[in-house]
Amino acid sequence: MTTSEETAAHDTVEAVLRSQLAKAFGGMRGVVEAAVPTIAFTGMWITTSDLRLSLMVSIGAAVLLLAVRLVQRSTPQFVINSLIGIGIGAFFASRSGQAEDVFLPGILYNAGYSVAMLLSIVTRWPLVGFMIGSVTGDPTAWRADPAVVKLCTKLTWLLMLPCVIRVAVQLPVYLIGGDQAVVELGILKIVMGWPLQIAALTAMVWLLARGRTPVRPEASRPEASRPEAS
Repeated sequence: MTTSEETAAHDTVEAVLRSQLAKAFGGMRGVVEAAVPTIAFTGMWITTSDLRLSLMVSIGAAVLLLAVRLVQRSTPQFVINSLIGIGIGAFFASRSGQAEDVFLPGILYNAGYSVAMLLSIVTRWPLVGFMIGSVTGDPTAWRADPAVVKLCTKLTWLLMLPCVIRVAVQLPVYLIGGDQAVVELGILKIVMGWPLQIAALTAMVWLLARGRTPVRPEASRPEASRPEAS
């Protein structure tokens, strides 16, 4: 679907954002694909306490999921994202020799994402607003409408909340370290991953269901009367 067709299909800001959020979250299959490598790593670590073997099994699970996607000719985006995250975590852990470092990149990512979203809210350029721009073809036109900016600010707060919670809970466990921390971090990553994200999405969809803000507010206004030619 082209940008113009997508814009025509959604006549309100809320409809545009619901559509874009659905794409960004990847559905139930994306949820499973994000969780499987972490489950594989944590389960293997509990069983063997072997960092290298646990990493190999985790990466192997992600590669298998990617292969299935490619065979089915479906979008591999969410598996690739997961594989990149696992690869970075494996690099950190391999360099330090500490299994808990597998989870450090995720903690840093959530911290960085939280800061970026907070800055976007403070500067009145909420990140969610750019989802509208990606559909309308104008990345910044949405900012001219205060009602849209206000809506996108609320949604950005909701999107930021899971990231803040993850850092607040997982960082102390990581700093304590040790074998038990690896198990706890694995469980926390699964429990606080997509479940938290889905909770945030549910809250966002509920908020979006309450309003009908035109995508192009100026299009709904009557044209100003023009003076007749003398």
